[in-house]
Amino acid sequence: MIDDGRALFQQIADSVADSIIDGTLAEETRAPSTNELAAFHRINPATAAKGVNMLVDKGILYKQRGVGMFVATGARDTLRRERQQAFADRFIEPLLGEARRLGLQPDDLVALIRDRAPHTTALEGDLT
Repeated sequence: MIDDGRALFQQIADSVADSIIDGTLAEETRAPSTNELAAFHRINPATAAKGVNMLVDKGILYKQRGVGMFVATGARDTLRRERQQAFADRFIEPLLGEARRLGLQPDDLVALIRDRAPHTTALEGDLT
């Protein structure tokens, strides 16, 4: 497990969420069990369960008694929206605040981003 200062259960939840967002875990497919996660990351099963239950509480995973844990329909979109909002809160709001202080307009910001990210064709379509 990565020791990045976050609680292990949060890292477990984020790791499973990452797999859902990148498509490794597709919707309506079986997710790793708490015992599998605990064995893989060499952590206490209760810690893994706490991370998994965070995703269950958010409706990202659901339990099918006797069968296992599954990725809910719409989980990927839900996680992407949640992370996009977190991205905006963490990065865009401070960027806009600094841009206002410097007298930059939104078009100026777009031009600066394009200058710094000339290789990101997917991003270019989103900035028009």
